Amino acid sequence: MFDFELPERFRRFVPLAVWVIVALVLLAIPLKIVSYGYLPGDDALRHCAKAVSGKLWPEILVVGDHYKLDHHLGWHTMLGAIHRATNWDAESLLVFSIAALFLLVNMATLPWLKRPEAWLVALTTAMIVSDVPQRFMLGRPFVITITALMTILFVTQKRQPNLKYFLLFTALITTAASLHGVWYLWLLPLAAFLFAGQFRWALVLAGAWLAGVVTAALMTGHPADYLSQAFQTSLQATGKAASGRTLVTELRPFGGDILAIIVVGTLVLLRRATKLDAAPITKNPAFWIVCGCWILGFRISRFWEDWGWPALLVWIATEMDFLLAARFAADSLRRLWLVLILAGATFLATTSDFNNRWTQCLTWEFLTPEIPELAGWMPEKNGILYASDMTVFYQTFFKNPHANWRYQLGYEPSMMPAEDFATYQKIFWNFGDARGYEPWVKKMKPADRLAIRGGKGERPNIPQLEWNYGVSGTWIGRTRRTSTH
Repeated sequence: MFDFELPERFRRFVPLAVWVIVALVLLAIPLKIVSYGYLPGDDALRHCAKAVSGKLWPEILVVGDHYKLDHHLGWHTMLGAIHRATNWDAESLLVFSIAALFLLVNMATLPWLKRPEAWLVALTTAMIVSDVPQRFMLGRPFVITITALMTILFVTQKRQPNLKYFLLFTALITTAASLHGVWYLWLLPLAAFLFAGQFRWALVLAGAWLAGVVTAALMTGHPADYLSQAFQTSLQATGKAASGRTLVTELRPFGGDILAIIVVGTLVLLRRATKLDAAPITKNPAFWIVCGCWILGFRISRFWEDWGWPALLVWIATEMDFLLAARFAADSLRRLWLVLILAGATFLATTSDFNNRWTQCLTWEFLTPEIPELAGWMPEKNGILYASDMTVFYQTFFKNPHANWRYQLGYEPSMMPAEDFATYQKIFWNFGDARGYEPWVKKMKPADRLAIRGGKGERPNIPQLEWNYGVSGTWIGRTRRTSTH
C-alpha cells in the first residue's frame, strides 16, 4: 500500500492536502475539548469576568497601597471591547479565549516549517510527556508570549537578519508585552542568542525588545508604573512567601522533568544517527533556552513551562522538519499516509480525557446568590469575601462579575495589604489550621463572609461564626446574628 505511486496528475496536490489536514486537526482539537464543557481553573476565569464587570481591580479586590496598574491592561481592554461589540457573557468570552489562543500558538508555527506535519510530532510528543499542550488550552495571555517566542526561534533557524525581521520581532514583543506583561523575561532568549554565538540576531532581538517594551509601556498611558509594577509584582510574588510551599502552585520549583531530558537525549541521538546536514545544536538558541530554563525551573517552574518547553517544541519541530524532508518526497503517497496517521494520533492524544483533565470542571459548584441554599449567605453590599483558596475567587468572580462585594484574596496574594498577606501566609504555614483565620474573623463585619474549602463533615472550628454548607466542598461563615435579625 505504501509503495503504490500516485498518478502524476495527483501528486502535485499532496503538499496542499497535507497543509489542509494539519490545519483541520489543529482546528478540531479546541472545538472537541470545549464541547466537553471544559473550563480552565484559574486566571482565564478572572480575565473574562473582569472584562464583563467593567471594574478596576481595587473595586474587585482588597489591594495594598503598592498596587498601581493592571499589568494585563491590554488583554482586559481587548476582551472588554469584544464583550461590548458582541454582548458575550464571561463564559462566551472564555470559550473564545481558549479556542483563539490555542489556534494562535499552533497555527503560528506552520509558516516556518517546510513540513507542517513536523509540528504534529512535536505537539504529540509534548502531550504524552508533559502538560504543555494543556497549558495552551488555559485561555491566558501568556500563550501570546509563547507564540512570540516560538515565532522568533523558528524565524532565526534558517534565515539571515534584516529590517523585515526586526519589524516583525518588534511587533511580536510589543503585542506580548502589552497583552501579557513580563517585559523583563525577554532577557532570557536574548541571553540564549548570545550563548549560541548568533550575535547579529542578538542585536536585532535587543533592538526589537527595547522598541517593543517602550511602545507597550507608552500604550498604557502610565509607562513608568507599567515598567516598575510588572517587575515589583514578580519580586513580591516570589520573595515574600515564607517558603516554597506557601507560594502559588505555578511559582513553586519543579522536580527536573526527567521525561523532557529523555526527549532531549533522543533528539541528540537522532541527530547523530541520521547524520542530518544541519547546524550544530550549540548554535541553536532554542537549545540554550532549554538548558537555561531547565536549570531555572528548580527555582520557579514557570521558567520551564513558559519558556523552556516552548523552546524544546521548536527544537523538536525543527529536527523533525529536517528528517521528514530528507526521508519523504514532498509529493509522495507515503508522506500523505504518514500525515493521516500523525493527525489521528495528535487528535486522540490531545482530546483524550485522561484523568478527567478536560471534564473535572463539570463537578464544580459555584457560589452564587441564585442558589436557594445560599440565600443570606453570600456577601452583602460593600462586603468582603474572605478565603485562603484562590479558586474561591476565580470561580465566584467568574459567576458573579457584577456583584457588589470585594474579595480579600484574588489572583496574586502579594497584592493584599501587608497585614492580610501575613494572615494568608500563616494559614498556609499551619496547613489551614482554623487559628490562622483569627485576624480575619476579628475584623469581619455583618456584610462579610468567610469561605473555607472542606467536606460536609468538616465544619470549620471557628465558633465565632455561624456556618452553612451551601454548595459541595465549601463552607460559608458569617458573623452571628442576634435574635432581632
